[in-house]
Amino acid sequence: MRIVVDYDLCESNAVCMGILPEVFEVRDDDFLYVLNDHPEEELRDKVMECVRSCPKQAISVTEE
Repeated sequence: MRIVVDYDLCESNAVCMGILPEVFEVRDDDFLYVLNDHPEEELRDKVMECVRSCPKQAISVTEE
C-alpha cells in the first residue's frame, strides 16, 4: 500500500494527522507531510479512515 496526496487539493487542515499522526504531519509551515508513504499493513484501517475523512478528498491509496 502506498499513500498518495494530491497537494493541489490538500488544504493542510490536519484531519488526517488527528487520525494517524505517525503517518501524517502538518508542520509550522502549514504544509502536510507524509512521514511514511508505505505504512505497515496493520495501519490500513486508519489509513482508509484518513482517506474517507479528508474534507478535500486529497488522499488516496494505491496497491503496490
